[in-house]
Amino acid sequence: MPIYLVQHGKSLPAEADPEKGLSEKGISDVKLMASVAKNYQLTVGKILHSGKKRAAQTAALFAEELAPKDGVSETAGLGPLDDVEFLAQKLDPASDTMLVGHLPFMERLVCRLTTGGDGHTIFKFQNGGILCLDQEAGVKEWFIKWALMPHIGNSPESISRTPLS
Repeated sequence: MPIYLVQHGKSLPAEADPEKGLSEKGISDVKLMASVAKNYQLTVGKILHSGKKRAAQTAALFAEELAPKDGVSETAGLGPLDDVEFLAQKLDPASDTMLVGHLPFMERLVCRLTTGGDGHTIFKFQNGGILCLDQEAGVKEWFIKWALMPHIGNSPESISRTPLS
């Protein structure tokens, strides 16, 4: 059974909100991803988040659409700089769990689960996007099954305004 990794939605700058809750764009992107996931009939057993405001808000928005049978809760080990090994060892592939966390943790966790290391980026997350990891029966390593991101291609912020020569 799969696990779902989500980087929290886009947050407000600390000057606007010291706890860095979700921005309007973050809320709309997460609502979109949650709605698409629901339309794809994604089943989530539980949603775990880091406890930071932006992760808790993201988890709650996904829960509104996906109605996880075991609810939403905070868990240790999902902070931006936490050790991925702690969480990697306690993941239960049979639980259909969604983990809502932060960078660089989420990228390091993907590397650890898919390659056994944590030194390089295997997948580049987008705020509010979902990465599905799964395992073959009897195999310890995980593989990337699919990804659902709020933006395909270049986002307006990343498009260069310099004419090509």
